[in-house]
Amino acid sequence: MPSTSRPLRKLGFLTIGLFDAADPGRGHESTLRIIELGERLGFDSAWVRHRHLQYGISSPVAVLAAASQRTRRIQLGTAVTPLGWENPLRLAEDLATVDVLSGGRLNPGVSVGPPTHYEQVKGALYPDTADAEDFGFERVRRLLDLVRGKPVTDFSGVEGFEVFSDIVQPHSPGLGRRMWYGGGSLRSARRAGEHGMNFLTSSVVKVEDTEDTEDTEGAGGPPDFAAIQAALIREFRAHHPDGEAARVSHGLVVIPTDSASPAQRAKYAEYAARRLPRTASPQGPARHLFAPDLVGTSAELAERLHAHAAFREVDEVAFALPFTFEYEDYVQILTDMATKLGPALGWRPAG
Repeated sequence: MPSTSRPLRKLGFLTIGLFDAADPGRGHESTLRIIELGERLGFDSAWVRHRHLQYGISSPVAVLAAASQRTRRIQLGTAVTPLGWENPLRLAEDLATVDVLSGGRLNPGVSVGPPTHYEQVKGALYPDTADAEDFGFERVRRLLDLVRGKPVTDFSGVEGFEVFSDIVQPHSPGLGRRMWYGGGSLRSARRAGEHGMNFLTSSVVKVEDTEDTEDTEGAGGPPDFAAIQAALIREFRAHHPDGEAARVSHGLVVIPTDSASPAQRAKYAEYAARRLPRTASPQGPARHLFAPDLVGTSAELAERLHAHAAFREVDEVAFALPFTFEYEDYVQILTDMATKLGPALGWRPAG
């Protein structure tokens, strides 16, 4: 493990894009304005989270297509698209189309597993094949093959007035190198590395009873989130063809308060305190461990991040914006990130 953090090379942010059911257009427009602000502030990337049957972005590909026409430089990503809801062939077409429209700026992040509340939605999602669907990593392999130009069919050529291709069209050659896998377990880290993907970490990891993570618990104390996350990053790079150069994005909820009003500071502190109890021990049968939200001045946050074992392993981040704040809060947080926190971590704005 490095004794000090690497200088931060890429600074990004993640938003869920909440909206009011009575006026969804306003919420989506707000998300686009936040992405535009991110580009003006010099952020390297903006990411949107996928939410089905909720009041958040259900179609990140459509939102990012719109964002691609309102920005020119900032990288646009999904963190993450759950592939249990997707047909890999159709998704590959959509991703390639947006990548072409954006000039090669799309960074699709994906994950696997059954759709949330599958028993309740499977009749609508897969009415004829619900019990036969495979929600494992094979879905990722299929998507990667299609994005990277593996033939879909043994037919190509001219039929009448129409010309057919045997690979997904449009084909965007660089997109295959910008595919990300979001994971919080050793197995997910290995798979991402073995398949040459980039690796998205977040504020959630899985506490596993293996010798690889036996040093992540203190004597009688709770599991060490940062140590577990650092172990995942090392596992990923150990299995990636690029080794130590393999890309990892670090994502925690980070809220700088430098220019926040007293009311905003109180709101942010209350938000973090309300979510803190879930970080004390692994949650649920899957033993998910959540990281505490980081709130404070940029100087305080930089000190805490430099002491974070996983942060010391990376040189790019996509800090998550709290889900329930107002547009004005996001403006303040992003402005402080770009003008205070980023420089304190060694980052320089793009453009």
